[in-house]
Amino acid sequence: MFQALVARTRDLLQLRFSPLYVSLPAAVLDPVSPANPLRRLVKVLGYAGARLVGNAFRPIRNSEKLHGAVWLYVVSQNNVEALQFLRDQRIDAVLVAGQSKQIGRYNHVVNRLSLRRKLLYYWQFPFVLAGLLRREGAPAWRFFDLIFNAIGYYEIYRRALRHYRPRAVVFANDHNDDARALLLACQAENIPTAYVQHASVSTIFPPLGFNLNLLEGQDALDKYAQCGAISGEVRLVGMPKADAYLFQRNTELHVRRVGIAANLLDPTAGIQEAVTELLSTFPDLTFTLRPHPGDQRDFASLRQRFPQLRFSSAREESVFAFLLKQDALIAADTSTHLEATLLNLVSIYYRFGAQTAADDYYGYVANGLIDRANTPAELQSLLHKYTQHKPPVLYQRAGYYCATIGTAHEGNSQKLALRYVNEWLTSA
Repeated sequence: MFQALVARTRDLLQLRFSPLYVSLPAAVLDPVSPANPLRRLVKVLGYAGARLVGNAFRPIRNSEKLHGAVWLYVVSQNNVEALQFLRDQRIDAVLVAGQSKQIGRYNHVVNRLSLRRKLLYYWQFPFVLAGLLRREGAPAWRFFDLIFNAIGYYEIYRRALRHYRPRAVVFANDHNDDARALLLACQAENIPTAYVQHASVSTIFPPLGFNLNLLEGQDALDKYAQCGAISGEVRLVGMPKADAYLFQRNTELHVRRVGIAANLLDPTAGIQEAVTELLSTFPDLTFTLRPHPGDQRDFASLRQRFPQLRFSSAREESVFAFLLKQDALIAADTSTHLEATLLNLVSIYYRFGAQTAADDYYGYVANGLIDRANTPAELQSLLHKYTQHKPPVLYQRAGYYCATIGTAHEGNSQKLALRYVNEWLTSA
């Protein structure tokens, strides 16, 4: 029994135990799992007290019927945007998330699955932790708070599936602990599952385990093939969430507006240095800094020094709304590069100072999707070149990542994906 519990919990957290994830800098890991063991313990106690006990007293009033519906399971606002087209086109499709999961600006439209009984399963924690310490070693101790959080999801979700008996469950995330728990629960309860890719993927992701897998392009398929055996049907459908924006592609022939996307891996000093040099070197260009939605830094010194510097809030403005206001993008490892290229923006890979994460994580540079600048001088040279002339068909570089580019289905990925989902549901 305990061996099965350990194996299942390890499955839920396999991404967290990967060498690349374990090696991420503290600035990235701390918001997820603090480096200090005492802080991890406080987090565990806080989760158990404020969240789990709080769930027991928080009423759940879903606005939509979950019985027999097609569940669209989401763990973030990006997931909602990836699956919204299914909700719009099928009257039986409902957005679903765990009881306390924060879904950003879409919190109010997501139905909730009760997690009140999750407390009943925490007797498993010592046994699971001991088993994972033997199996994984140091990473299990480093992430014991994440192990604690993962306990009970599988059992609770199996119970919910037996109660509601959804027709199918569609996912946009295949590696978060709660999403994987629901996937395993669906497999145990014989509920059909589908997956719609919501962002570029990595070779450290879990193997695809869905009945229907809708991927954006050949890049995703090639990477998933390296993750392990692929089960279920695979279809390449492009990027459904981009359909509405592909006909608004940037047609400027000169770069005048530049977006800078910063993520949690980017050191503050490196971002500040790059912004300072760019604004000083290109006073006639308009620059907009867009921090990652989980970034708590306010960059107050940049606001004070450069009042002309604009800011985009990822919590309030969608990535496409942001990109439509730019002619070029500068960023390190982020799937925003692909979205920028699809909109015909110049996109430049630039690492803001020293980083420990994998270089060119998504392979965008290696596959010729975007340009790369290794030094401030190279960055300035590239940007200067594109202020003189911006090529009109940069978006064609994205064909390896987005299967519909240059085909009759370009700009119609939603219709294509919906057709495959409808056919699959009819035969499931």
